[in-house]
Amino acid sequence: MAAVIMDGKAVGIKIREQVKQRAEVLRTKGIVPCLAVILVGEDPASLSYVKSKEKALEEAGMESRDFRLPADTEESALLSLIS
Repeated sequence: MAAVIMDGKAVGIKIREQVKQRAEVLRTKGIVPCLAVILVGEDPASLSYVKSKEKALEEAGMESRDFRLPADTEESALLSLIS
């Protein structure tokens, strides 16, 4: 069996275009697709990850709901927000 070399960037572009088309179909039905993110604290890696997801959502025509909580947030408050 021969090895297959995949172009990850090209695959990602194709997937994002498919997601964008599906999001457009949902919008025509009155459904607004979104991703909600709850970020507890100010971890730089997490902030970077969330920023990249927000950019991808914008490109896909989706909404982002961003909830940022301080690092000392009580578990009960976090669970309440999730509910």
